[in-house]
Amino acid sequence: MKQKATVSSSRRKSRKSYFTAPSHIRRKLMSAPLSKDLRAKYNVRSLPIRRDDDVIICRGHYHDREGKVTQVYRKKWRIHIERVTRDKANGQTVPIGIHPSKVMITKIKMDKDRKALLDRKNRSTKKGKYTEKETA
Repeated sequence: MKQKATVSSSRRKSRKSYFTAPSHIRRKLMSAPLSKDLRAKYNVRSLPIRRDDDVIICRGHYHDREGKVTQVYRKKWRIHIERVTRDKANGQTVPIGIHPSKVMITKIKMDKDRKALLDRKNRSTKKGKYTEKETA
């Protein structure tokens, strides 16, 4: 049973929209979960990753490595983390791309837009036009 008539449930169309998504939509799709203490503090489960966030890698060959995000490579769906690099044959070091779903944010780079986003996503506050006093 379809939930929404306007949204396709086709695998083919979902994959096409994912892989051809523009940058402003990729930002949202490239979200990472917050750590347990940040989740308790802000009542938010995940956030779009950004440049100076501190993260810990949870999956893959480089798991349990911590570092600061140096680049969010939206075109390749990857993030680069400091000290997660490899050496090429010619001696040059190159950063290794990690998918944002495989990391956990441990420290948020806070600014006014990020603060507003956290307030908006906060699930504990009651949102609506009327307060409880007005309805009683």
